[in-house]
Amino acid sequence: MSKRDYYEVLGVGRDASEREIKKAYKRLAMKFHPDRNPGDKAAEASFKEVKEAYEILTDANKKAAYDQFGHAGVDPNRGGGGGYGGAGDFGDIFGDVFGDIFGGGRRGGQRQAARGSDLRYNLELSLEEAVKGLTKELRIPTLASCDVCDGSGAKKGSSATTCGTCHGQGQVQMRQGFFTVQQPCPTCHGRGKIIKDPCSKCHGDGRVEKTKTLSVKIPAGVDTGDRIRLAGEGEAGEFGAPPGDLYVQVTVREHAIFVRDGNNLYCEVPISFSKAALGGEIEVPTLDGKVSLKIPAETQTGRMFRLRGKGVKSVRSHAVGDLLCKVVMETPVNLNDRQKELLREFEATLTGESKKHSPKAEGFFDGVKKFFQDLNS
Repeated sequence: MSKRDYYEVLGVGRDASEREIKKAYKRLAMKFHPDRNPGDKAAEASFKEVKEAYEILTDANKKAAYDQFGHAGVDPNRGGGGGYGGAGDFGDIFGDVFGDIFGGGRRGGQRQAARGSDLRYNLELSLEEAVKGLTKELRIPTLASCDVCDGSGAKKGSSATTCGTCHGQGQVQMRQGFFTVQQPCPTCHGRGKIIKDPCSKCHGDGRVEKTKTLSVKIPAGVDTGDRIRLAGEGEAGEFGAPPGDLYVQVTVREHAIFVRDGNNLYCEVPISFSKAALGGEIEVPTLDGKVSLKIPAETQTGRMFRLRGKGVKSVRSHAVGDLLCKVVMETPVNLNDRQKELLREFEATLTGESKKHSPKAEGFFDGVKKFFQDLNS
């Protein structure tokens, strides 16, 4: 049976933020958790499905692979590193997103404000920008600490008070059969504090939507799949808690001339029939400008020439790759009558000397002749 789309499993859109994904996961995990549905195999299967979707979509690398390749990109049997635990593998989430629901997280003491969510920014670069590096101005929509209440959520001159229902823990306990289940406090909604006089700008949340501009230095040599972490540039935390981080995910556009493979660059260079036969010099492009390349006489199409040090400098070391140029002989087109006549005259001079002038062709046809002789014998 084929797997359902992870976004469909959690009931979120493909552009959902990490916070929205976590919120959807909490709701569904609480609904299907085996402790709340003892003996219900369908609920257990749904819980495993929800957990798998959450683990993939909250991991930046796995999410990127899934968005591009679907389930095949995160299949552990194909090296994607996805997958999830078995039926007994429920305890590993208690101290994470789900712990505050079932009691595996905070125990005693007052609730700690949550760290801000990490953000991801997809940055597309040209090959030239990626190879040489640059500084980019990025506009990032985020949640920033409210500048009116300094992130407290309370109106200037007032302050939040400890919730009388949960006594600042942000959780209340409920008994269900043999189990004691912790849930977010219905009075303060898990915050542990009550804001009686909220800030007029952030309406008690302590954070406001804001688009900030960051100047980000992109190092020379980055490639598709590289990720740059900017600590503390993610969403602001709740009520003064530390902010999350910003991850800049790099994608390099295809180039009209060059193909990149690691630190090496490849390109095809067309040459004329006469240049291939007689030799000479041609100009070839590099990312630093044109250079002269000497073509030996009798060069065959497809021959590769290496220009050392004309590739890409590694972002992780001082090693510099090479530029590999593949020469491709171009057949002349739109010939006039005189040009055609000259080619026929030239072809006539080769008659009877094919072994001398075309050793590869002669060897090929000799091989074909022997093949059919062996086939008919």
